[in-house]
Amino acid sequence: MQALSEKENIGFRIKKDRLFLWLVIVFSAITVSPILLIIFKLIEKGYRQLSFGFLVERTPDTMQAMTALNNHELIPGGIANGIAGTFLMVIMASVIAIPVAVITGVYLYENQGKWLANLVRNVSDILQGVPSIVLGLISYLWVVKHITHGYSALAGSVSLSIMMLPMIVRSTEETLKMIPQTLKEAGLALGIPYWRVLTGILIPTGLSGLTTGILLSISRVIGETAPLMLTALGSSVINMNIAKPTSAIPLLIWEFYNDPNMVDLIWSSSLLLMIIVLTFNLISKQFASSRK
Repeated sequence: MQALSEKENIGFRIKKDRLFLWLVIVFSAITVSPILLIIFKLIEKGYRQLSFGFLVERTPDTMQAMTALNNHELIPGGIANGIAGTFLMVIMASVIAIPVAVITGVYLYENQGKWLANLVRNVSDILQGVPSIVLGLISYLWVVKHITHGYSALAGSVSLSIMMLPMIVRSTEETLKMIPQTLKEAGLALGIPYWRVLTGILIPTGLSGLTTGILLSISRVIGETAPLMLTALGSSVINMNIAKPTSAIPLLIWEFYNDPNMVDLIWSSSLLLMIIVLTFNLISKQFASSRK
């Protein structure tokens, strides 16, 4: 009788485990399905416009798009002005944000528990939750109104750099915390100056973690539209002058949305932007896995 009861108990536990397993599978599928549907829709709608010309030619005007649609042809031109502007502003934003954020992360690591470090950490966390349109407005007031006196790539890069700061700061601090304290102590015991210990031991040791945070911050800002609408404005030509308005892939998507003749370019531009963001995320995952 007791053996039968134990057998029933084991059978109940097996059924319960299987039930929870299927619940995990179902909810995981529900979680993943939206991104899979988005990717499928973008590929279905956007692959036809993707070509070499799409990457190296500037955007067409409404008349060219209308003529192509009436002739049942692909819309000529591409988004080279948006690609060039996106990479220009992201590179400038990285140049501005990375040194500041890494130095700030080092300061937080070296001054755990101090009131100024706690204040900087809290401000960094708050900054991460500020809407991007607000950061665009701040950059508009700082750069557009008082430095370039007009919309510019520099203003757009400043707004993006502000968005990049919190993630790099936190990743730098957390990466340095994972490095054994004995490495730092050994360097200092050998009489090596602190800045050499930092640049020659700590940062190279945590390079994969730092790179992961930098790539994730870039993938976050590369698709932002709202701050660029207030700062970079957009341009129909390829512009590499940081003091002049320039375009970006998210800005072009917004412009295409407002023109019914450019609908096909919306899907292709979105597909390209998604590929770029996914590439940065996959690379960051590789760096994160190499750290383990």
